[in-house]
Amino acid sequence: MKNLLTGILLFFLGQSLIWIQTNGQFVWKSFKENPFLLAFGFGTLISYMLIFATRFTVEYFDGMLWPGRFIAFGTGIVAYALLTWFFLGEGITTKTAVSLGLSIILIFIQVLWK
Repeated sequence: MKNLLTGILLFFLGQSLIWIQTNGQFVWKSFKENPFLLAFGFGTLISYMLIFATRFTVEYFDGMLWPGRFIAFGTGIVAYALLTWFFLGEGITTKTAVSLGLSIILIFIQVLWK
């Protein structure tokens, strides 16, 4: 269970950093002016996080890759929605809420369905 929770946390943090890296240009002037530094600095950290997140989830699921991929997708959607709302004020529409719900269901299916 420790591997699963660590993998989910690393996927969520990595996906959150991806959001900051790619969308920070709409929030902070310095991000817009320094894309190379963002790509270099964030890219290495994000890659490292996602490599280990994948390792932990594959170990938890006895060598299967697909569950971790769906968990990564689901955590990415949740992180994207929360950060877009928090930093840019884009509300959660009905369509977005349904998509978020489906993402959370997708994560639970992968975790709970053995």
